[in-house]
Amino acid sequence: KQAEKAVHQKKEQSKTKCRKARRRHINLVAEFNRRQRKNIWLETHIWHAKRFHMVKKWGYCLGDSPTEKSYRACYRAMTKHCLLQDLSYYCCLELTGKENELLKQLARICSIDTGLTFEEACCLSGKFEGSLNLYRADRYPEDMLGPVTFIWKPRDGSENRQLWIWTHPALKQDMLSELKAVFQCSEPEEIYIPEPITTSIQEEKQMDVVLSLGKKRKKEDKEGEKAVPVKKIIGDGTRDPLQSYSWISQTTGVVISDRTMEILRYRLIGPLSHSILTETLKAASLQTV
Repeated sequence: KQAEKAVHQKKEQSKTKCRKARRRHINLVAEFNRRQRKNIWLETHIWHAKRFHMVKKWGYCLGDSPTEKSYRACYRAMTKHCLLQDLSYYCCLELTGKENELLKQLARICSIDTGLTFEEACCLSGKFEGSLNLYRADRYPEDMLGPVTFIWKPRDGSENRQLWIWTHPALKQDMLSELKAVFQCSEPEEIYIPEPITTSIQEEKQMDVVLSLGKKRKKEDKEGEKAVPVKKIIGDGTRDPLQSYSWISQTTGVVISDRTMEILRYRLIGPLSHSILTETLKAASLQTV
């Protein structure tokens, strides 16, 4: 009885390793991938998680409110310097096809009575971004879908044009279904599966190494410190990774692609925004053949 009692009183071995082992880069990447399986992280997630209260909305993990008690830093940046906001959680839908065909069908889901349309000359050239409200096809002024912003890719001499439409993730499915109905786009034959998803088995093995009890990491991981970290999962909080991401119309040739989380979007506010962009981005030299 005393022996059995001693066994029960024996302190259980800790399941977590020391902080130095948990902070190894390969372990951090595996842990980050595991934690963003259900809620997608933006590329600035680590920075925001240290300074903001995070919330889970629309399939993403977003910064809601700063941990600081004062908002003077943000106000000072907006009025005197520059404030950057990460809007990458907004969904991007790409339309590719002939310009006349795109404008003909897009005119059915918007109205000139509300102001700007896709045919505006300043926006059609690709120099400016436009914003408008979309409606169900031929249903204006009823059945409004919601507000969107758009930008045309400048002309390159070919007949085909590219149009990017950004919408809120809560409205994405309605927008996408309406665009597919207007352009008569069908499902593609092959289903796109992002490449990083195939590394989930490797990720689980690495997590087993991290959580193993009383075993040295190098015994389980033969490569040791030379092991290649698992790629960060690239996904979309508004789409199943096993679903299609592109649709094509057999009659008009228009292609609708879901570019969410592939094209990042940032907003700069403040008087120094333009100067910061000028110092950060360098114009490429165009070489004409």
